[in-house]
Amino acid sequence: MTESPDANDPLAPEGADAPVGAGPIRATPDESLAPSEAPVFVTSSTAADEWVAPAEGSDTVPEQGAGSTSTPAGAALAARRRRSRSAWSSRFSLLLVAALVGGLAGHYAAPSANSVLTVNASTQGPGAALLPGGVSIPKLVQHALPTIVSIDVRGAGGEDQGTGMIITSSGLVVTNNHVIANAVQSGTITVTRSGSTKALPATLVGTNPIDDVALIRINSVRGLPTVTFGNSNALQVGDAVVAIGNALGLAAGTPTVTQGIVSALGRTVTAGTSTSTETLTNMIQTDAAINPGNSGGPLIDSAGDVIGMNTAVAGTLASGETSQNIGFAIPAATILSLLPQLKAGQSVVNHGAFIGVEIESNNPQLAQQYGFPVSTGAVVISVISGTGAAAAGVRQGDVIVAINSTTIQNAQDVTQVISALRPGDVVALHVVRGTKHLTLRVTLGRQSKG
Repeated sequence: MTESPDANDPLAPEGADAPVGAGPIRATPDESLAPSEAPVFVTSSTAADEWVAPAEGSDTVPEQGAGSTSTPAGAALAARRRRSRSAWSSRFSLLLVAALVGGLAGHYAAPSANSVLTVNASTQGPGAALLPGGVSIPKLVQHALPTIVSIDVRGAGGEDQGTGMIITSSGLVVTNNHVIANAVQSGTITVTRSGSTKALPATLVGTNPIDDVALIRINSVRGLPTVTFGNSNALQVGDAVVAIGNALGLAAGTPTVTQGIVSALGRTVTAGTSTSTETLTNMIQTDAAINPGNSGGPLIDSAGDVIGMNTAVAGTLASGETSQNIGFAIPAATILSLLPQLKAGQSVVNHGAFIGVEIESNNPQLAQQYGFPVSTGAVVISVISGTGAAAAGVRQGDVIVAINSTTIQNAQDVTQVISALRPGDVVALHVVRGTKHLTLRVTLGRQSKG
């Protein structure tokens, strides 16, 4: 498949002004659903078969005994509360009746038709919501909307809705793989551009179920506006963001907009269906509301650039409590690194190998903050006990700079290398620890099912 060069095309050949990304991240797609006792994350498409994932635990505070009726004092307090509540209920009812009677009296005592009614009114519009720094959210949204589409997929598995971002003027659209999964074997994909009600046919170009990224093409279009990808590796916790997408599939062509901040970086989230699971690492966590149907939509920064793709949201805990304002987006750097393969129709195959660490891309800010002697590589955030990494002596704070003979620039590179290997393979992990450069031999394990 060929594509004519485009000034805004992130897939333009070498020599064009194309953004540079990082590598893929994923776990095995054929593992079972996480245990029922774990908290869940739900990906943000509107599929009936929701994706879930274990999340960080939460503490539950038991109710105290002040209201207990197991003692005479408790029973007396409970009775007193009931009496007080009954008295106020009666009083409230009386107030309602009095208000109604007063209203009727006012109606019958209204002034004559010759009286002049004077009210104050303003023609000034409401003020625009602003991001920190005074950036106007309406202006950001107006700039972004023409580059966003609502996606509807129908196949043997049912119907699903999601969101996509136009990346070339000839109609290539990037979205989550789980949004278009029903159309992989057979089915139809249609897209509706923002501000329109016309559904346009689209075809599937490439899929990557490992990293939950896919590429589709709107048929027979040209001259479309395109998104601009920002530098997700430069994000900091507290940065302002705006999420846009086809939330709940309420109305194609009229995306929902929410505002928030970057809550955390480098998160690892395991998600899956009843037949498979996969692990996404180095995810952006945000408190901008993300809902079913937002999947594949942009998370944009205060410059209006796309720094992530909305993918998952925390769901209900095993205790029945619901999480609050915890959503996840795939970094722009990961998406950019996958686009050439997706355009060529390739799919990454993951054999389920697992190194046993949670990682985050290193950058100059992290290096300065923690005193790392290098500003690239992948920083080990935590080491999972009982894994090959733990047995080999990998430590929190190590910076992975190479695996075997492959140089590691960021967290995506680690996952890309490991995903091509198999459980039982032994790798030479080159790390920087303080001022030391160490080589650790790690035996890869198999990705946990939850």
